[in-house]
Amino acid sequence: QVRLVESGGGLVQPGGSLRLSCAASGSIFSIYVMSWYRQAPGKQRELIASITSGGITNYVDSVKGRFTISRDNAKNTVYLQMNTLKPEDTAVYYCKYAGGPWGQGTQVTVSS
Repeated sequence: QVRLVESGGGLVQPGGSLRLSCAASGSIFSIYVMSWYRQAPGKQRELIASITSGGITNYVDSVKGRFTISRDNAKNTVYLQMNTLKPEDTAVYYCKYAGGPWGQGTQVTVSS
């Protein structure tokens, strides 16, 4: 089973940007859909972005136009570029594929 390790989180001011990375322990070439989730304090984990092996993307309305998901199959890595960050984006961010394990996540805090 391919394991995933998220990185790139941190503290950023409102309006700032971060780029999250999700490094896989093996090939993601055959994994059809890779996704990013997030879990804010006191809230349920939510799916925010997905990308197919063919590059088709989908976003939850709250991040549409601000976040961009991408994947580099050669590097076995999935990315989440986050722009125009808002305090409500504060959460632990996870990447995932169907049937795969949850990683430890990476904390994103948006605050002045």
